[in-house]
Amino acid sequence: MTTPPESAALAPAGPYKSKTLATWIALLAGSLGLHRLYLHGWRDWLGWLHPVPTTLGVFGVQRMLTFGQDDRLSWLLIPLLGLMVSQAMLMAILYGLTPDDQWNARFNPHGPEHRSGWAVVIGVIAALMIGAAVLMATLAFGFQHYFELQVEAARQISQ
Repeated sequence: MTTPPESAALAPAGPYKSKTLATWIALLAGSLGLHRLYLHGWRDWLGWLHPVPTTLGVFGVQRMLTFGQDDRLSWLLIPLLGLMVSQAMLMAILYGLTPDDQWNARFNPHGPEHRSGWAVVIGVIAALMIGAAVLMATLAFGFQHYFELQVEAARQISQ
């Protein structure tokens, strides 16, 4: 059985990945998928898919500002933005609450070990506050418009 050269065994598996930086990237730009690109590289296809629903959600907000609350397309598009922001906050929380040993085993197996500080805790707290508010607003918006459509459909049937 052949063994790999000694230089190959000592080569680092990849660049150092900071849990603090990953948490804050997810908090600030996670709806665009930048946290996935930071952790998994430029070839991560899921990271490249994040901007599509985020952009559609922003387009829905712009439509509602332009055409008012009666625009049905904006009713469908705005929750996409809320869900993308909510999932980004969830990822920030998950990154921040991952134990340092597990983080190092997954992202820094051959490099320097990462030790968390207060910046991660503050990031998790901010992500929890923003994520909860955005998720509740998204659910309220979606359910409100769903029931408005049901009432409108019932009125059309009764006429």
